[in-house]
Amino acid sequence: MTQFPNTVLSQPEAAPGRTAFDFKLSHLSFEKFREIIYTSCGIYFQDNKKYLLESRLMKRISHLGMESYDEYFDYLKYNRNSEEEKKYLYEAITINETFFFRNPPQLDALVTTVVPELVAAKRKTGRTRLRIWSAASSSGEEAYSVGIIIADLLKPKYPDLEVEITGTDINQTVIETARSGLFKEYSIRNTPGYYLKKYFKPKGNAFEIDPKIKKDVSFKIMNLYDDNAMRSMVNFDIIFCANVLIYFDIKAKMKVVSNLYNSLNKGGYLFIGYAETLHMISKAFTIVSFPKTIGYKKE
Repeated sequence: MTQFPNTVLSQPEAAPGRTAFDFKLSHLSFEKFREIIYTSCGIYFQDNKKYLLESRLMKRISHLGMESYDEYFDYLKYNRNSEEEKKYLYEAITINETFFFRNPPQLDALVTTVVPELVAAKRKTGRTRLRIWSAASSSGEEAYSVGIIIADLLKPKYPDLEVEITGTDINQTVIETARSGLFKEYSIRNTPGYYLKKYFKPKGNAFEIDPKIKKDVSFKIMNLYDDNAMRSMVNFDIIFCANVLIYFDIKAKMKVVSNLYNSLNKGGYLFIGYAETLHMISKAFTIVSFPKTIGYKKE
């Protein structure tokens, strides 16, 4: 009988002498992992990505001191700590490439059109409060970039504007980085000098985001493929969900986009990545063109 560690949080040492070349992922095992990953979070590994999944799981399996991919699969499937272990699985299979001010055209659209339009509509109800969601926030650069733009360019224009920004990601490690508000030089490499000087403070070998920005931004772990979790994400005016749909098959894309639609208030906007489209995925949104980018509006 396979013996599993009592808890994944203990982080046991890798088996002595084991190297990456000791592991080979059979096609049958690949299909089993593909199914459990797809069922858990909607990410689908095509057949030609078998090598990628193999290499990403390898380090985790070795770290746990296990003997094979099948042993790790049984752990994910049957062990009492399996839900906790899935957090490490998600970290292994997700890519977290991001930086501040990554998508200037979307930020420009926010300043010139989207926020003024939403503010005008909300003033009719008596309270100018915007809820913004960075739905694949990674380590938080997107959410904080939005916070900086709003603080610097929009709050002076709309003194009554209240903003609540929520960042979510399936990867626990990057969420912890986001909450810390500390970023390496790589993350701020495209940050305009004006913003870098005004909203960041050097701290050791990192840069710390201004507390005035940080107070309006919160982060939590969120699986966009989890219907129950998504039901709690409601009443947002703007959603950014960049570079997530590319990892889903058409069925998963339709499910996630439908949930994002339900999370928006009427009149709200969804922004996705450069390489992504809602063509053949959803007809529920109205496409709105902005200079060098597009948005999807819930009418």
